[in-house]
Amino acid sequence: MYPHERSLVEQYENQPFVIVGINSDPTAEFLRTVMKEKNLTWSSFFDGGGTGGPIATKWGVNGWPTVFVLDHEGVIRHTSRSNLDEVIARLVREVPTK
Repeated sequence: MYPHERSLVEQYENQPFVIVGINSDPTAEFLRTVMKEKNLTWSSFFDGGGTGGPIATKWGVNGWPTVFVLDHEGVIRHTSRSNLDEVIARLVREVPTK
């Protein structure tokens, strides 16, 4: 999973795209260790472990990995890992230019 996310970050550098991770590892320290060891360059928030954390609860997450793809207006447009590359490419193209 991390190699694919890393490739997306590289592919969409300087474009309207960002990955934000919500993490269920047992401790925040463990999360920091994983982020360093796996060279994760995107923000990842510790959610208290498991699917009972406040973020997972509010968003209805019941297992990991769960993917939500939001558009440039913050609207959830996709909720699956399938077709992820296609969905992201389409949404990036939809962002109005200034």
